[in-house]
Amino acid sequence: MWYNNILETIGNTPLVKLNNIVKDIPATVLAKVETTNPGNSIKDRMAIKMIEDAEKSGKLKPGGTIIEGTSGNTGMGLAMAAIIKGYKCIFTTTDKQSKEKVDALRAFGAEVIVCPTNVDPEDPRSYYSVSSRLEREVPNSWKPNQYDNLSNTQAHYEQTGPEIWEQTEGKITHLVVGVGTGGTISGTGKYLKERNPNIKIWGIDTYGSVFKKYKETGIFDKNEIYPYITEGIGEDFLPANVNFDVIDLFEKVTDKDAALMTREICRQEGIFVGNSAGSAVAGLLQLKDQLKPEDVVVVIFHDHGSRYMGKMYNEDWLRERGFLKDEKLTARTILGKKENAEIVTIDCEKTVSEAFNTMSTLNISQIPVTQKGMLVGKLEESDILAALLENPSVKSAKVESIMGATFPFVDLNTSIDRLSSLINKDNSAVLVELEDGKFDIITQYDIINAIKG
Repeated sequence: MWYNNILETIGNTPLVKLNNIVKDIPATVLAKVETTNPGNSIKDRMAIKMIEDAEKSGKLKPGGTIIEGTSGNTGMGLAMAAIIKGYKCIFTTTDKQSKEKVDALRAFGAEVIVCPTNVDPEDPRSYYSVSSRLEREVPNSWKPNQYDNLSNTQAHYEQTGPEIWEQTEGKITHLVVGVGTGGTISGTGKYLKERNPNIKIWGIDTYGSVFKKYKETGIFDKNEIYPYITEGIGEDFLPANVNFDVIDLFEKVTDKDAALMTREICRQEGIFVGNSAGSAVAGLLQLKDQLKPEDVVVVIFHDHGSRYMGKMYNEDWLRERGFLKDEKLTARTILGKKENAEIVTIDCEKTVSEAFNTMSTLNISQIPVTQKGMLVGKLEESDILAALLENPSVKSAKVESIMGATFPFVDLNTSIDRLSSLINKDNSAVLVELEDGKFDIITQYDIINAIKG
């Protein structure tokens, strides 16, 4: 059997039990892994549904241009469908979205316009406003408007909900979904509640978004809105696709917790997922006390980790935002793993022969050289060998005649990356200044030993 085109492969994604990352949760937790869709995200489902409904209604005509404000995943689904169906695509997105998402849309032949994040939706520079203006200006164009187009919700009512019901044999008790446009949670949740009204639908929100307070108080509070990093969930307005009657509660997750959990899913479960999956699992862990052993929880894993290589999967990016405590080895931790041994030095007035005997006795390949107790240089086996090959009588010469420049000095907080770069063909070790004014030495062997644990 084969498929007639790539669009026929959308849906029927696997449900996978999570084990390590949810060990503190009493319930059975299953992930609906939407990364197996051809566009690597759940948005493929609603993208094709919106296009097909627009074709039926006459809003999208042959050879037309699809114009949409998208953070990337919906754009991917629309662009893929446009290729098969013969449409052009123009997308607007925000400058907070990962570069990988924008590059992926351009790979599918779409034109992408990047707009500022920190402006109101009604601001003419916002990605909502720019896409609306383009729809007015570009002939034979159509804007799906994923936020208010109810085909979005309907796609999940027709597909995602029934799949989860069948895959769990109707045993699902809780659905956990990061909420952005609202189509996934509202459509899936509506179907599941029609089958069993006792199923709880939990929405995961982010700090800087309006959903949670609006659900709990009915108040749209602009003071709740501020810039956030988490991608794919939360909004600064109320999309028509968010059905607050279907959603039982919202739980907010911080940018830091979402980013770090995204990485942990990959590291602990071997499932390479994006930021909204991290938010969903972090939110579920925050709600774990509301779960019982007999519960069956389904968490939506929206999209693929490859879209976030420059962000959640980039340690420098995480460190810049203070999300990642630097747990890399430092000079301090490497010295802590070393056996305590007195640092041996040799005076520059000693002979080369005496230095070599000392090094041989102690089985060391390098030695710091001092003058009146001050470090002035270093002597390495290679220095002695080179000097002897040139002049065998050098063995009775003073060490200072063949010593090299002293080893580089570092402090206790120097990272393993820096230490490794300093130890090279010119330097077989580094000297570490200790808090009491003394010094210790780190060799390549010490670094390897520390890494081995």
